[in-house]
Amino acid sequence: MDRGSQFYDQEHVFNNYMERRKWNENANDTIEKPIFMDLVADVTDYHILDLGCGTASFGNELLDSGARSYTGIEGSRNMVELSKEVMNRSNGTVIHTTMEEWEYPNACYNMVISRLAIHYINDIGVLFEQVYRSLLPGGSFIFSVEHPVLTSSYGNTKTEGWKQDWVVDHYFHNGARKQEWLGGTVTKYHRTIEDYFTAMQQSRFIIESLKESRPREEHFHNEETYKRRMRIPLFLFMKGKKL
Repeated sequence: MDRGSQFYDQEHVFNNYMERRKWNENANDTIEKPIFMDLVADVTDYHILDLGCGTASFGNELLDSGARSYTGIEGSRNMVELSKEVMNRSNGTVIHTTMEEWEYPNACYNMVISRLAIHYINDIGVLFEQVYRSLLPGGSFIFSVEHPVLTSSYGNTKTEGWKQDWVVDHYFHNGARKQEWLGGTVTKYHRTIEDYFTAMQQSRFIIESLKESRPREEHFHNEETYKRRMRIPLFLFMKGKKL
């Protein structure tokens, strides 16, 4: 089975990804992160689990914001190696395993988060059940994924330069989609907004928020970039609570 983490262990892919993140108007920092931070809100004294944590730089920010502990789960060897340099707090740790294979403890965390990683997972029903079990009563689960508008458009030919058209096709056909990205081919799993919503409900979460990544103009230096980002939703966010 293809793992998203294996994709990032290709050196040219990893290098291309790190270069892309340096761009001051990359979508992660201009759109995804501000919305995610709004959903996270206050983390004072929280024990936090981060699924698909990448380099764990976000873990440092959460600990600086008052979280009591941070545990990151990451399957990519390259990401984990870099996290050893990035994670600089004694109450933060990164475990090299995939979110599918990790053994989730019972009732340990105030918050479980995942930023742009769950679209690499085939069976989200099993994952959401494990997340629910690992949360303390009253705990929150917050995740972002690539929006179904995007994942349903993968496989269509892209012209040179900035992509200008997103052809939504086979929207109600769930499953693996191949994307040409960062100089390689990666497998992501397409599912509808309704599918994510239903999976959360079936895992007994009380859904508190659903957002579709509307850009905020103040986060952009370039007006043309902002206008382009207003054309389609890039990300989907959900927040659920364990009673």
